[in-house]
Amino acid sequence: MSNDSPPPPDGPVSPVLPDPVPEDRVRDLSIERELAESYLTYAMSTIVDRALPDVRDGLKPSQRRILVAMNDLNLRPGAQHRKCAKIAGDTSGNYHPHGEGVVYPTLVGLAQTWKTRHPLVDPQGNFGSIDPDPPAAMRYTEARLAGPAAEMLEDLKLETVDWQDNYDGTRQEPKVLPARFPNLLVNGGLGIAVGMATSLPPHNLGEVCDAITLVIDKPDSTLADLLEVLPGPDFPTGGIICGRAGIAHAYATGRSRVTVRAKIHHEEKGPRDRLVITEIPYQLTKNDGIIEKIVRLRRADKLTDISDIVDESSGRTGMRVVIELKRGADPTVVENQLYQLTPLQSTFSIINIALVRGQPRTLTLRELIDRYVEHRVEVIRRRTAYKLKQARQEAHKIEGLILAVVDIEEVIRLIRSSRTRDQAITRLMERGFRIPADHPSAPDIPERLKQASEASAEGARLSRVQAESIGRLQLIQLVGLEIEQLIGKYRGLLAEIEDFESILAQDERVMQIIREDLADLKAKYANPRRTVIQAGEVNELAMADLVPVEQVVVTITHRGYVKRMAVDAYKQQGRGGKGVIGARSREDDFTEHVFVSSSHDDLLCFTDTGRVFKLKVFEIPVASRTGRGTAVINLVQLQPEERICAWMPISDFEKGEYFLMFATRNGLVKRSALKDYRNVNRSGLIAVGLRDGDALVHAEWTGGQDHVILATQQGMAIRFDENDARVMGRGASGVKGIDLADGDRVVGMVKCQADVEVDPELEGADAPPAEAGPKPELLTVTELGYGKRTDTDEYLVQTEDGGAHAQSRGGKGRRDMKVTDRSGPVAQIKLVSPEEDLILLSQSGMVTRIAVGSIRHTGRNTQGVRVMTLRDDDRLAAVAPFTDDEEDGSDDVADGGDAVPDTPADEGSDA
Repeated sequence: MSNDSPPPPDGPVSPVLPDPVPEDRVRDLSIERELAESYLTYAMSTIVDRALPDVRDGLKPSQRRILVAMNDLNLRPGAQHRKCAKIAGDTSGNYHPHGEGVVYPTLVGLAQTWKTRHPLVDPQGNFGSIDPDPPAAMRYTEARLAGPAAEMLEDLKLETVDWQDNYDGTRQEPKVLPARFPNLLVNGGLGIAVGMATSLPPHNLGEVCDAITLVIDKPDSTLADLLEVLPGPDFPTGGIICGRAGIAHAYATGRSRVTVRAKIHHEEKGPRDRLVITEIPYQLTKNDGIIEKIVRLRRADKLTDISDIVDESSGRTGMRVVIELKRGADPTVVENQLYQLTPLQSTFSIINIALVRGQPRTLTLRELIDRYVEHRVEVIRRRTAYKLKQARQEAHKIEGLILAVVDIEEVIRLIRSSRTRDQAITRLMERGFRIPADHPSAPDIPERLKQASEASAEGARLSRVQAESIGRLQLIQLVGLEIEQLIGKYRGLLAEIEDFESILAQDERVMQIIREDLADLKAKYANPRRTVIQAGEVNELAMADLVPVEQVVVTITHRGYVKRMAVDAYKQQGRGGKGVIGARSREDDFTEHVFVSSSHDDLLCFTDTGRVFKLKVFEIPVASRTGRGTAVINLVQLQPEERICAWMPISDFEKGEYFLMFATRNGLVKRSALKDYRNVNRSGLIAVGLRDGDALVHAEWTGGQDHVILATQQGMAIRFDENDARVMGRGASGVKGIDLADGDRVVGMVKCQADVEVDPELEGADAPPAEAGPKPELLTVTELGYGKRTDTDEYLVQTEDGGAHAQSRGGKGRRDMKVTDRSGPVAQIKLVSPEEDLILLSQSGMVTRIAVGSIRHTGRNTQGVRVMTLRDDDRLAAVAPFTDDEEDGSDDVADGGDAVPDTPADEGSDA
């Protein structure tokens, strides 16, 4: 303790309390109201001072301050680049109070060509890449103003805009730039504020200039007129905008969304195809946003047809990302998968929010153009007024000099006789000056000055400005002035003054200057459009676009499990082979139906209760050869105990006059138009009205001139003309097709072509395909694995004159196969050709693939040969013919099992 300190008090020290606050200064405030008002103040500060661009120059405060700081450093186009650290430091120290750490990223963004359509900063050094690579530190990079930024700063010092104090009041900064370059429309803007965000798309400079010129020339132009010259956004990264509706809605309302796709093209490299990405949607990065996403999807088995992805991009050739496809992959399908599963197709939200007089507003395209034109009109008027003032001031000085030179002797006398400068100035101002008519230069002096000198009897008096301008001259300069030069300069100033006054007096002169500025900008900076705008809206990609077209085998079990597999999952074997395991079935389940079809076909699914469902083949889940599959109940809404009895692939319900023929277990048949079944919903429709105790056995597609063969369990068969059964509605139950014996039932139905001539005019896309090669044969197989091939002509009735005709519908038919204890009852019939193969399935799940030609060709009423070796407790469940196409390696449907050989689906399966 210091010796000078006072001694401590003897007793306890009382605390010193502040004076009480007067009651009239205390107010009770609601904390909710105080929080709301404080938060609103903060939100508006964020909106106005940070996040949203000004509609006039399209810049946020941080961007504007960077350009002003670079302009202060005289970093104009053509000047030497300066360190970005210097630029960021000057911006932070002079204008922006938030530090260099936030200034430099903004500076980098103004220079990156994949973010800005026309960069405002000309960079030098590593400013990052679209990969994305980060930029180098600001101590390593350099920059200067780009041409468009110089255009925005033009006339800044000519009192064209308002100025305000900077953050510490040490200097002035502009509230907005003159913005000769239409930055907001060309470069757009992105920002997130409190409670709102802006997302203005970039556009092509040439198109923007044309649109603004159109509005100036035709003030009543409509949105349709603007869309003719400004069709839509033009992103720095290119890409494809799908559809025009979103663009038109955004331009009309200020808000909308557009779908943007990457540019992808197909290339062939040997036996494989590949996809090449050359442009990606705006705001995406190449590696993080695209390549890594594709790699992750490939590892997750969601893009199974991709074998490799290679980035071949370079600064010389531009972006080139190569996606190698597996052998046999469909490039179109993989491309659609990429659009569906990756950001290669993304949505860009258009939100045209900008500050208008300090307030955020949502603007239409026309309003954006009008605000730019209004700003340029104000800038040009203020610039002209400033230049007019400067010209008038200079002319005023020149007038004084001319008057002084005319009477130079008197001026020199007054100055020499004055004791002080102020006395000389005063005596010059008190002296009246005239221009003598006999002066040698009098004829060249403008009348305006002559009249001013003769306005009063004493002559023209000099103003202090004029007198001081004379006083600042040295005597030798005053004596040596050449009046001709003064007069020439004065005449030039008078012409400028007259021109400036004309501009301020005529709005059309101002608009003409804006037109000329736009034409100059377009000539200097405009470049071709990068983004392609495709006509037609892009709907959500259908699942069909993501699934390759291929031939598949679909199997369904007795208990209702279904799966699909590629046809080449089975290898051809010899007749009578044991087969391979096709499905590991439960003891109480067995494979009952099989068909071969294209993965993109529609499937009509007929049940034994007479209902029909429709779904796509690719909607059936893929399973392994030994897998059981998925329950059918998960795909269609089956009732309890309802079973599927027929599946029919169809590709076109409206193609030609086609019909469906139905056969029931009790021998009834019904024919209906195929197009009646085109609109089938998930809950199904009535396909045929069944009588009590009956069930649907099978359904076939017919072309109007076909014959139908019905076969029974006891080996009987009947062939009749389909036209014997008249066309009925969906709900009809049908007419008798075959007269059954006691205990017998129908097990199958096939169609075959009648031997009739076809009118050549009917041949074509809607006509049944012409026969080629041997006639199809009727394959009959029994439950114990026996089968035979028989000519379909043997089921015709022979006449005495050697001809043949079909039986009449409703007869007992003819003997087809000799049914014995060894062969067992007839299981199924199919129409086959010798060139085809067969897939045979047993109830226990065994699968055999054999050649149809290996089965013995015999007549009717024979037992046949063994086509599949079965265990004692096993039975044949289903059979499906198909053909291998050796040229392209795909499998064409020959008879689709329970499907049909020549339906529209089979014609479309080769597509």
